[in-house]
Amino acid sequence: MKLFKEFKDFAVKGNMMDMAIGIIIGAAFNKVIDVLVKKVMLPPLSLLSGNTNVGDKRIILRDAIMAADGSVLKEEVAIGYGALLEAAIDFFIIGFTIFIVVKFFNRLLKKAEDTKDQTVSTPKNIELLTRLTDLMEEQNGLLKSKA
Repeated sequence: MKLFKEFKDFAVKGNMMDMAIGIIIGAAFNKVIDVLVKKVMLPPLSLLSGNTNVGDKRIILRDAIMAADGSVLKEEVAIGYGALLEAAIDFFIIGFTIFIVVKFFNRLLKKAEDTKDQTVSTPKNIELLTRLTDLMEEQNGLLKSKA
């Protein structure tokens, strides 16, 4: 019962919804980045590397052993560094994009929390904390003047 109550509290507080939305947006974003890398960035790289698909690049450690009838007796053993290159490009694009988005949100948050900036309405919690700070400074000033 306690586990169910904890899960209910977790779900009701919005954490689960935030996480679900993030996962859905992340999956859609992954598709966009995948197309960007494979259909936009890698074709020019393929031209530079002699019209071969970069994702198919590999170092062959052992060639496939074929039978006389054309069937494969032993599979080829190869290191697929082209697929690693594609995954690395995906990773760096996603990482850079997330960095830019977080930087943008942090700038908005910093601007929203600035009590002196009149162009942005200050959130109520920051407004209350500012008033509380002002009252405490006033009270400390009164106490120092009495002493």
